[in-house]
Amino acid sequence: MRALATAIIAAFVMTAAPALAAPPPAPTQRIDLSKMMGRWYEVARLPNKIQTGCQGGTSDWQKASDGYSVVQACHKGSLAAPATEWKAKAKVLDGSTNAKLQMTFFNGLVRQEYWVLEHRPDQGWLILGTPGGRSMWLMSQRPTLSAGVKAQAMARVKQLGYDISRLEFPQPARN
Repeated sequence: MRALATAIIAAFVMTAAPALAAPPPAPTQRIDLSKMMGRWYEVARLPNKIQTGCQGGTSDWQKASDGYSVVQACHKGSLAAPATEWKAKAKVLDGSTNAKLQMTFFNGLVRQEYWVLEHRPDQGWLILGTPGGRSMWLMSQRPTLSAGVKAQAMARVKQLGYDISRLEFPQPARN
C-alpha cells in the first residue's frame, strides 16, 4: 500500500509543469511558530491535482505533543459543497529557522517537505512552498487580504521567482 501511494505521488510530481525556472531560495527568516497557530485561509495557489476545484481552502494549525496537528479543508466545486478534509502532522526539520517543515498525511503514508518562504505576521500572511518550487500557497489569517497587502504579498511571490500568471485565486472561505 505504501509503495502504491508513493508511486502515485511520484507520478503527479513528475508530470507537473515546473512552476519556477529554479527552485525557490531556502528560507533564512526565523519563524515564530506560535504565530502560525490557528486558522489560515488560502488566498492563491499554484494549480495542483489534489486541490482541483477546491474553493474556500483553510488550514488549521495546533500545537501537539509531537509537533503540530494540521487540518486542511476545502469545498470541491463550490462553497455550498461539503468540506473535504486532510489531516496531517507537522514537525520542524530546521530548528535554526523553524521554516522547514515535514508534513505527513494518511497516518504517515505520505510525507512532503514544506518551506515557509515568507511570513509577515504584522500583515497576517505567509507564503508556503515545496523545496522544488512545484507547489506554492499564499495564505492569510483572514478570509481576504486588503488590496494593498495583497499587492505586497503578490510582489513577494513574484520576487521569489514564481510565475504569478499561473496562480489560481479560489473563492475565500466564510468565517
